[in-house]
Amino acid sequence: MESLLAEFGTTSLILAFAVVVLAGFVKGAVGFALPMIMISGVGSLMDAEAAIAAIVLPALVTNTMQATRQGLGAATATLRTYWRLNLVMLLMIALCAQLVAVLPGWLLFLILGGMVTVFGTIQLSGWRPVIPDARAHRMEWIAGTVAGFFGGLSGVWGPPVLMYLLARGVPKVDLVRAQGISFLTGSIVLVIAHLRSGLLDGVTLPFSAAMVVPAVAGMLLGRVAQDRLDQERFRRLTLFVLVLAGLNLLRRGFLAM
Repeated sequence: MESLLAEFGTTSLILAFAVVVLAGFVKGAVGFALPMIMISGVGSLMDAEAAIAAIVLPALVTNTMQATRQGLGAATATLRTYWRLNLVMLLMIALCAQLVAVLPGWLLFLILGGMVTVFGTIQLSGWRPVIPDARAHRMEWIAGTVAGFFGGLSGVWGPPVLMYLLARGVPKVDLVRAQGISFLTGSIVLVIAHLRSGLLDGVTLPFSAAMVVPAVAGMLLGRVAQDRLDQERFRRLTLFVLVLAGLNLLRRGFLAM
């Protein structure tokens, strides 16, 4: 801890811990948005490399907790249910990561942010798209492809997955677990990638490990809120956070232009 205090300063570390508690709380309540909150909050306190590194281990641990909250049996069953979504998503992430230099990042953020914001806002206003069982498998392939496309090019694959699950009307507990599994697979890839890239080094790796504690604490508090929400309130809260995520993506796109 002394080395972290020397590297980042006491005030910045305390504020970073507070941001991560908030990020963990939101993730515990609705199942996503931890990276969005952390990159915005921690990134305003420290340089971009430190902010990105800070996300890696908290994301891995909290996604594991989220995916396995009801046990390995339930997690395995959910993985079997949505194997198409996750398989094509990971393949597309691997393929599209090679195309990063082709399309500008700001354009991807604007496209994805605009799509997510419009989708969430319209749903909050009362429109509720439904994917019937007869079209579920086809739409699952499509959702995985879209998620993997944006994931490979911009590192953001959560919103398309969530949009598909909401349109399928997946119950609260199952929706959060399904998100956790999709996020967990991506988190594992992310850890390996950043260990190889050198982003996680002798300073940033301990920093990321330290951020696990406030992330888990916040997530446990958020679970209390999630358990008290009925299905409709949970859905509306999830959509509200999704719109905020979309607006944040638009912000990143406009700033990068």
